[in-house]
Amino acid sequence: MPVLYHEGKFPPATLDLQSLFPLVGPANAAVARYEGVLAGIPNPDILLSPLTSREAVLSSKIEGTQVTLGEVLEFEAQGRLFDESTPKKADAREVLNYRAALHEATRLMEQLPLSQRLIKATHRVLMDGVRGRHKDPGEYRGIPNWIGPAGCTIEQARFVPPGADRINSAMVEWESYIHADAPDRLVQLAIVHAEFEAIHPFLDGNGRIGRLIIPLFLYAHGLLSRPNFYLSEYLETNREEYYDRMLAVSRDDDWSGWIAFFLRGIIAQADANTRKAQAILALHQEKRDWVVEITHSQYAVRALDWIFQRPLFKTPDFVESVQIPAPTARKIIRAFRKHGMLHELVPAAGRAPATFVFPELLNIAEGRQAF
Repeated sequence: MPVLYHEGKFPPATLDLQSLFPLVGPANAAVARYEGVLAGIPNPDILLSPLTSREAVLSSKIEGTQVTLGEVLEFEAQGRLFDESTPKKADAREVLNYRAALHEATRLMEQLPLSQRLIKATHRVLMDGVRGRHKDPGEYRGIPNWIGPAGCTIEQARFVPPGADRINSAMVEWESYIHADAPDRLVQLAIVHAEFEAIHPFLDGNGRIGRLIIPLFLYAHGLLSRPNFYLSEYLETNREEYYDRMLAVSRDDDWSGWIAFFLRGIIAQADANTRKAQAILALHQEKRDWVVEITHSQYAVRALDWIFQRPLFKTPDFVESVQIPAPTARKIIRAFRKHGMLHELVPAAGRAPATFVFPELLNIAEGRQAF
């Protein structure tokens, strides 16, 4: 028998606060340490762009995509973003949409609170032009859905969310809870994420939107100065427990077990995010003086910042968008390549230009020697 949505049990009436207390303080401290690093990074949207792209890869991987960070960035560098001729290319497009959805949500939060309206607009960007494009992007589902093995019937499902007639009222309660007072914001966030996934308001993309909500919530409540927080590595690594803990909320009313899992994830990932952000900032500071020294150009730092945002690219894209005189831009790329900062990933062939990669940066993002 499938587990049914926990009707009438949100928000949870009681929590085992004694079991959660040892995790609440360390989780908040870990987020505060990460925010201390984040607040000191000039233009984190540029410098942390590879981490945002990797978050998009891992969040999409939880939903079944099979594409690496390098493959996504190479797909983007090719410029044919609407090419879904192979499963790999379709996966890459979904990942890029996830990144675009986060950017759109961040932009919208300058005018809107974290709300149903914002979530629907973000979902529209997430599903634009990809495999779920025919599944009512930006609109709640009007039919039942269920979670289980591909092709299973509702009787064979693992979990059945609330019916379509309950979605609007459930999402009103969910939105109200986001803005309610709470003893601890991270405990509240754990509940917000699990509840959204349980409601499963859209026909597709619920998991990815639910994970996007995590940095948006931290940003909305002032725990972060930018919504640059990356939890999907922990959730993907612990995917089975992630799903089991959320399922136990509806099956056993075990909110405390889920929250404890989530807080452990916040601690582990905040520490990992802190280390990576510090390493990226140190790399940028190290390269700033170096690029001026090897190029003797007033445009060297501008070029460096562009490459931090696009660490895998083709020279024509750099020349066209970096806002540096074209001859100087080409000279800078030659110097970066000569001195080993850039490696040729794909050689030029015929009229197709070479593709270059900045391996030091992407290896920090990946946490291993991937390039």
